[in-house]
Amino acid sequence: MGDSKSLYVLWVVCVSCVPLIVFAFFTPEDGLFIDCGGSKALKLDDGRVFEPDSGHRYVGLSPHSHIVVSETGVGDSNDSVLYHSARVFKETSTYTIITQQIGRHWLRLHLHPVENPRYHLKSAVFSVVANGIALLHGFSFSKLGKMSGLLKEYVIEVGGSSPEKLVLILSPWNGSIAFINGIEVVSIPDGQLPSSAMPVPLGPAVNIPTHVAFETAYRVNMGGPLITPNNDSQFRIWEPDQSFLVNAASARNVTVNPSSIKYLNGVSVEIAPNWVYSTAQEMADANVIDQIFNISWAFEVEPMFPYLIRLHFCDIVSLTLDTLVFNVYINNQSALESFDISSKTTELSAAYFVDFVANVSAGLNRVLVQVGPPIMRNFPPNAILNGLEIMKMSDPRDSLVGNLSQDYIDSNTPKTNKWVLLAVTFSVGFAVLVLISVAFYLYLRHPKKPRHQTSVWVPLTAHVGNSDSKVSVGSFASAAHSLGLGRVLAFSEICEATKNFDESLVLGVGGFGKVYKGVLECGVVVAVKRGNPQSQQGFTEFRTEIVMLSKLRHRHLVSLIGYCDEFDEMIIVYEFMAGGPLRKHLYGSDLPPLTWNQRLQVCIGAAKGLHYLHTGAAESIIHRDVKTTNILLDENLIAKVADFGLSKLGPTLDQTHVSTAVKGSFGYLDPEYFRRQQLTEKSDVYSFGVVLMEVLFARPAINPALPRDQVNIAEWAMNWQKRGKLEKVIDPHLVGSVNLESLRKFGETAEKCLAEHGTERPTMGDVLWNLEYALQLQEASIQMVSAENSANYIPDVPEWVSQIQPAEGDGADTISYQESDTTSNGVFSQLLDPKGR
Repeated sequence: MGDSKSLYVLWVVCVSCVPLIVFAFFTPEDGLFIDCGGSKALKLDDGRVFEPDSGHRYVGLSPHSHIVVSETGVGDSNDSVLYHSARVFKETSTYTIITQQIGRHWLRLHLHPVENPRYHLKSAVFSVVANGIALLHGFSFSKLGKMSGLLKEYVIEVGGSSPEKLVLILSPWNGSIAFINGIEVVSIPDGQLPSSAMPVPLGPAVNIPTHVAFETAYRVNMGGPLITPNNDSQFRIWEPDQSFLVNAASARNVTVNPSSIKYLNGVSVEIAPNWVYSTAQEMADANVIDQIFNISWAFEVEPMFPYLIRLHFCDIVSLTLDTLVFNVYINNQSALESFDISSKTTELSAAYFVDFVANVSAGLNRVLVQVGPPIMRNFPPNAILNGLEIMKMSDPRDSLVGNLSQDYIDSNTPKTNKWVLLAVTFSVGFAVLVLISVAFYLYLRHPKKPRHQTSVWVPLTAHVGNSDSKVSVGSFASAAHSLGLGRVLAFSEICEATKNFDESLVLGVGGFGKVYKGVLECGVVVAVKRGNPQSQQGFTEFRTEIVMLSKLRHRHLVSLIGYCDEFDEMIIVYEFMAGGPLRKHLYGSDLPPLTWNQRLQVCIGAAKGLHYLHTGAAESIIHRDVKTTNILLDENLIAKVADFGLSKLGPTLDQTHVSTAVKGSFGYLDPEYFRRQQLTEKSDVYSFGVVLMEVLFARPAINPALPRDQVNIAEWAMNWQKRGKLEKVIDPHLVGSVNLESLRKFGETAEKCLAEHGTERPTMGDVLWNLEYALQLQEASIQMVSAENSANYIPDVPEWVSQIQPAEGDGADTISYQESDTTSNGVFSQLLDPKGR
């Protein structure tokens, strides 16, 4: 331990004495440092010179309402001179920054609430978008609880426009302001970020397109002190790792002279400075004969995003090659097994790094990194880590912010970029169409070979062999689009989580298979849907559901945790919804009945989820199977829409509908879609109208046990609605507690949803508005009038209205009318299963 301290002192001396040779290796073509609101150039100790934004030759500022605020009370430290002033915006404004180079750039935003008697910057609420990528949404310093300046670092692609430019949009929220103190735009060297990386859990390499943006979550120097921009050629900051160690006693720091670090082919000083590789954390001496434990670091992150995790290694502890072999784990999953750094570098003290992509799913808000000795070994137990970078990756909506509407991103995307994107999309689409036509022509001319029966059970991703390089393990191409598909779970994990699919854990049964309650190793409770391998339709729904859910993140949509396709299994893992399906709360169970207020809240939540599908996602999505069993409730009765196996992308701008075979659930099917096989968002609206009637009457959509005129809830309910007597047949549990005006608004909304023709139905946005208005009427009446003397409350149900007993089973079975010739028995085969799809 004394030797370690001596080496540490030597390291500090080296840092202060060794010249900054790293700057000789890379000079960025773009190095723009902008002082927002400043009046003169500011030179920092690390060599950066921040020039005022006003009059800057490469910076254009939109002529909107903005002012400059400054203060003299800020300290004189080198880090704070940039925070003497800020530019404040009263309305949406734009910085247009001209670059000399296309490609990825560092974008750093400096934020500090300057003290000003007129503008309270600390309580300002605003959003920031850069080249169509949402960076901040509803940001406010008051939420952070910190007084020092904030540095946000991103990686943004600058496209091939002429001239190349980065457009930064700052948008104050209603009644608030936006501000910024400084901006950095620095070009990134080629090869700094990978084009592909290994996923965790291990599988085929994940492709990382150039348009994917990054946000630096953590950049950590293991075993060493803070590294400032003075000692990094790209002006990055590396923070010490002590605060992230789960058990500080498990590790000890080691240090060598930075000048002893070697950079081999494929690794440059721009990847990480030699000061990172010259320090490390290694396993501490536990004073036992055979020590087996891991060094663990935990990092809090935002869930529902993929993360690029870069691990930096340099064997500075071994005396000979091939004596340091250890395992690496990320989120309790094996990332590197029996990893020998020297086998990759063939030298000691040589820099090396490995890239991984890990999806952090709902309910898990951390990244856990561990290193430790393998179980089987013929060498001394030890493990090290020199540095670590964790970078959040933008989701399919081009957002680095969770729970963000696509409408907001679209409204802040520069229109010129949209036209370029449209032109490129058209060109690519035309080229693809030509290729398809040629291929089809050649196919028709080619003599057909006899067909062979193939297995209908195909893995979602094709697993291929591994390869690695000195730059990044697994830097090979892959056709698998794994980004955002959720965590890939091993079958063994699923078995452990469900106690080998214990029947006592079954939550429900459908045509696809059984749904089990499970608990993952990390403690997260999940719902596990295990598919039936004999079903071709099941495989199609399996793939569709994973692909659809990977694109969707919303408070009122059930979240995808992950999936498993090992050993011919089809398993999807979702967040667990403790309340179960809405139908169980309406009829057919012993659960207490929902109040009218609760029913309205549930309907509003489901409507929000469907409205997001239709308008808020990157592409319009039609659910196609809206019913009360596919609306799930959590422990607080928050509604979430589930089961996207039948979902379809909606019509494009030049289309009015999607032509497709009829699929859905009997009793909920849009009659217009049934007749014409033309699917629109209004088909979901019709199905939701049936759901509203189920909520009101607490009976199945189809009940063959009832008299003929009452079998179909939509037809029966509309008869009472048109007579203006809906209150006479509502769920008896609601009698005496429903405001009459609220009920009328609810009934009118359902009636419009159930219109015969889609053009006559409202949008889900209109449905949502009307339901919220019905809730306001109900809440207002509760506050103003007591239930005992209000004429607005519904009287007791007459004795002649008999209690309707629901039929056994689901009552709304999934049907699928295929476009091929099918017998009636085949068409309606699923109707025989009362438990549904």
